[in-house]
Amino acid sequence: MKPEIIHTADGSPTLYIPELNEQYHSVNGALTESNYVYLEKGYSFHTSANPVVFEVGFGTGLNALITAIHAEKTCRPTVYVTMEKFPLENYYYIKLNYGVLFNERGAELYRLLHQAPWGVEVQITPFFRLLKIYEDFTGLEWHLPHFCDIIFFDAFGPDKQPEMWLEQNFLRIYSFTSPGGILVTYSAKGEVRRRMISAGFTIEKLPGPPGKKEMLRGIK
Repeated sequence: MKPEIIHTADGSPTLYIPELNEQYHSVNGALTESNYVYLEKGYSFHTSANPVVFEVGFGTGLNALITAIHAEKTCRPTVYVTMEKFPLENYYYIKLNYGVLFNERGAELYRLLHQAPWGVEVQITPFFRLLKIYEDFTGLEWHLPHFCDIIFFDAFGPDKQPEMWLEQNFLRIYSFTSPGGILVTYSAKGEVRRRMISAGFTIEKLPGPPGKKEMLRGIK
């Protein structure tokens, strides 16, 4: 599949996959959605002084970038673990160039995130360590080296990638979540909420980002 670069309502770009009729981020604002769902309602909500974040799907690296920037800004030591089966070719991250949405430092961080080797935990900044795992999330044979405080569940939608949203996957995540840990996702579908509850999470319905009425946050 060959993604196409498109621009979203807030001016930030994203990737569109014609074969799935799906984009990596909301057309109502890629950066706006990431900041709201994963930074504001996830990373900034959790109170751990040195959190471990687990992102399901590294994708374009936008969620990792905004987290790295915020960790550095707030001097909050953070370990960021992400799992991806289909890493993007360098061409796409270079063209997306999310770092320029921030400043010269953002551009440097974005390059470092994508150039970091897979399978090795790398110190990107004094406040941000990154581990990119090249693995099939649905295989259920993977293990994480850390218990996680904050989970970013950012797979393609349940109607496009239903195998990612099965109850067994949420059970697996729950087993790697620290007590008091949270899972945030842009999806608020009833089937997703019910599966998260069955896995053990206590669910909060929150107002969604632009274009979505609601989102979900699960708490262990």
